[in-house]
Amino acid sequence: MQKQMYGIIAILLIVFLTSGLVASEKNPFVDVVKNIRGSVVNIKVEYESAGNMVQGMPFDDDFFRFFFRQPVPQQPQSRKAISMGTGFIFKREGNEVFIITNNHVVENGKKDNAEITVTLEDKKDYLGEIVGLDGDTDLAVIKIEIDKNSYVTIAPLGDSDNLEVGQWAIAIGNPFGEELSRTVTVGVISATGRSNFQFGNEGPLYQDYIQTDAAINRGNSGGPLVNIDGEVIGVNAAISTPNQGNVGIGFAIPVNLARKVIQDLQEYGEVVRGYLGIIPQEITPELSKSLTLDDISGVLVAKVEDGTPADKSGMKKGDVIVSFNNKAIENVSKFRIEVADSPIGEKLPVEIIRNGKSKTLNVELEQRPVDSGMLRDNSSEASWLGMKVEEVDGDFASKNKIKEDSGVVITEIEDHSSASRSVLKPGYIIQEINTQEIKDLADFKRISKQVMESNDETVLLYVKTQTGNYLYIAIAMRD
Repeated sequence: MQKQMYGIIAILLIVFLTSGLVASEKNPFVDVVKNIRGSVVNIKVEYESAGNMVQGMPFDDDFFRFFFRQPVPQQPQSRKAISMGTGFIFKREGNEVFIITNNHVVENGKKDNAEITVTLEDKKDYLGEIVGLDGDTDLAVIKIEIDKNSYVTIAPLGDSDNLEVGQWAIAIGNPFGEELSRTVTVGVISATGRSNFQFGNEGPLYQDYIQTDAAINRGNSGGPLVNIDGEVIGVNAAISTPNQGNVGIGFAIPVNLARKVIQDLQEYGEVVRGYLGIIPQEITPELSKSLTLDDISGVLVAKVEDGTPADKSGMKKGDVIVSFNNKAIENVSKFRIEVADSPIGEKLPVEIIRNGKSKTLNVELEQRPVDSGMLRDNSSEASWLGMKVEEVDGDFASKNKIKEDSGVVITEIEDHSSASRSVLKPGYIIQEINTQEIKDLADFKRISKQVMESNDETVLLYVKTQTGNYLYIAIAMRD
């Protein structure tokens, strides 16, 4: 017992002595911030607005509405509007200084009589000019001109491909405007690969966000997220919060996603991306089981557009893409980015699974465009799995302005039914059941009866939504 007590005393003594040494050492964040803080700039955009706006607070912005989820304040209409954000210097060529920021921070700078003001660390103001905007990633490049002998700090770009959850993350920005410029907050990487966010009616097409608990507030958009080595690993983009304050959920665009974007914006004024020509769909556990896949990865081809690279390669709807250009495909978000960043005009291998068998196609990507009779049954409707359907030329379709040549339209979905636990909605057109074509109500009744008499645990539907999208949906036949 006495020996144990001496051991505890010795350990406590060591801890006490070494704690003094640790406390005397400089905090490792000090030098990191000192070396990069000067690259961070304040951005102010003044423009004509026809909507509701309070100075410095873009209440009419989709990002604001989504993340804060607050009612839009009803303010008097104002001719002059101001929005503010952050950016950071990543390059200098002679007198020209190039700055990365978010598209939503500066996109109003395109409007007539708009003016972008960039404030550097020395408090000097410069007139900003838009080099290029990319709403598909929410990134933008602007530039300013400075005196030949003026000095600016350039932020080094790091590598965001090998980030690990739990590693340090430092955010620098201008929360709430110029009065709190270049504020530093510290946290960790909370997650990577976050996607599928909707800002208002839409969101950036290419999403692969880094999530961090480093405090990011309104005005930090466009600022750098930095690692412990002082390298930029992300561009701060948005926060998720119910009360307009930071709750430890911030999102940044990975710097490796930003590299090609900023390079193309500087060179072409727009981003050149690869185009395949399909509508991809996420693989769910139900779809994986229905398609007898080994795991829940890859993307399902919901539709192949005619005359596109995918069509020319022999790709078909129902194919599951598991590898693209020799890189494994995890999900739709990663797939979109992989296609966009792949070389155009070269033959690229695409591994697919079709009817349970692996096959390799060769596809040659193009540049992405700027914007991408049987007898009727006597009865007029049918019910199955808790959903009611009718012919596509019936009353429901007519009232809802649905025009389709074949299939059946869902008119109602019962609560607590198998259909209600899926993403099916009234107005969806069912075109296939278990890959069998549904031309009309007679087909629907015949094939649904066959499925009910089988021992299958799930049924696979191919549907067209009212927005023109195409989806495969797997529904559990039994609870």
